[in-house]
Parts: sequence; structure tokens; C-alpha cells
Amino acid sequence: MFRLGDKIDKNRANNINPVVLAFVGDAVYSLFVRESLVFSSDYKTGELNKLATAQVKATAQAEFIKNILPLLTEEELNVFKRGRNAKKSTKAKHASVAEYNLSTGFEALLGYLYVTGDLERINYLLNKGRQDEG
Repeated sequence: MFRLGDKIDKNRANNINPVVLAFVGDAVYSLFVRESLVFSSDYKTGELNKLATAQVKATAQAEFIKNILPLLTEEELNVFKRGRNAKKSTKAKHASVAEYNLSTGFEALLGYLYVTGDLERINYLLNKGRQDEG
């Protein structure tokens, strides 16, 4: 039986296609952004959706990862690079190829950390990256 929050070991996670890790990481980042908006404001859903969309789009993620790159361990940097350099079957609608590649690397990193159960590290990186944006 699968349970939300189940984790796998790092060896197994390293064998997951980085685009698949990005699939998970996209959901992780979207949930982080949505929760942080809900917990910090009293906006209605329409405004929350606009604010969330602005933060989770590829161009915004590409900028975000630049803020946290210096904080990444060698292991995390390797996962990011695997995601960034992975062959993708889709293209971003409103981002350059470079931005889309950076955002895929960012999402792969979050996916990797999530499937290995390192929620503490995810929270640290996402909150630190937000601080550095301002």
C-alpha cells in the first residue's frame, strides 16, 4: 500500500528519470507556493491563483533556482544538472529554452528531495530562496 509521504533511498531516487522527478517536484513547489499564500493572506481564490501562477511559471522558477544554487550540496547540484540537461518531450509556452531547462532542474531537485523524504531541506531551500528574492 502506498501512503503519502512514503520515501525511497537515494540510490533508487538517482535511478529515476530526472523528468519524472521534475513531475513530482512541480507538485511539491506548487503546494508550497499555494500553502504559503493561503497562510499569509486572506485573498479570494481568483487572486490566489494569479499570485501562485506568477510564482510557479518556468521563468519565475528559473530566477528562483539562481538564488539557491550556491546553497546546494554537490549531490543536489548533480540532481539539478541531470534535470536541467534532460531531454524533455514538451516545451514551455512562455519561457525560453534556457529558462525551461533551469526550471526543470529546479523541479527535479525538489522531486528528488521529496521522494527521499528530505522535507526539512526542501523547506530550508525554498524559504532561503524567497528571502534572497527580495
